[in-house]
Amino acid sequence: MKNYLIRGGSGGFVKLTNCTLYFCGSLPKNGLFVLLRKLTLLLLGLAAAMQGCLPHRPARHTQLLTISTPYGPMRAILYDQTPLHRDNFLKLTGRHFYDSLLFHRVIPQFMIQGGDPTSRHAAAGTELGSGGDGLGRIPAEFRPELFHRRGALAAARDNNPQKASSGCQFYIVQGKPWTDEDLDKQQKRAGRPLTDAQRAIYRTEGGSPHLDGNYTVFGQVISGLNVIDSIAARPRDARNRPFRDIAMHITSERLSKKKISKRYGYHF
Repeated sequence: MKNYLIRGGSGGFVKLTNCTLYFCGSLPKNGLFVLLRKLTLLLLGLAAAMQGCLPHRPARHTQLLTISTPYGPMRAILYDQTPLHRDNFLKLTGRHFYDSLLFHRVIPQFMIQGGDPTSRHAAAGTELGSGGDGLGRIPAEFRPELFHRRGALAAARDNNPQKASSGCQFYIVQGKPWTDEDLDKQQKRAGRPLTDAQRAIYRTEGGSPHLDGNYTVFGQVISGLNVIDSIAARPRDARNRPFRDIAMHITSERLSKKKISKRYGYHF
């Protein structure tokens, strides 16, 4: 039980108990002006006290990403459960940071990676993937309900012990379907249980479950999954850089979740 006592001046006070309001005391004798002033003070205090009693309402709008490529666009949403990664990605997108950067590392049945700032106008054959250190790292935001299913948008990182993410590089999962036997082995190695729903998705849609709990998943491609397949299939060199550059252009648009669900069939 929570009790808030808000004094109002001439002996009167408001008592708030479990979000129920009680007024105690007599009206002031100095006239209407004093009464209104007192009530104003009481209501201001009441508003502050009530903040802890109001139910949380989920946001009705979110940002829809469009990741444009030579093979078509991908649409993606960002998770509210990973606010550090979400806000950082939107900040960089707003600055047009990703425009003309490359998907510099592609591995079929695994993932496509991009976001290295040194990839812009990089000469053919140049080794890429180490850029972006000047942006710092983002603390890991592992959430059991966010996993590496097909289309997952996740943060790349180096081999730091905190598993903190790169400030700009990301990857999108292509993955592959997994059998129950393989999932059992992976779960035993990782020591991280999967829910029945997650196992079903890995068996049917596919993904990369060996990355769960090691890299932060912060979004999901909800349209254009075929684009991932097209990029992952491109011929590549020994470092997995495509022989032909695959540039990206990323924009964001604020839309209602209802409109996104209707347009793309994604349910929040």
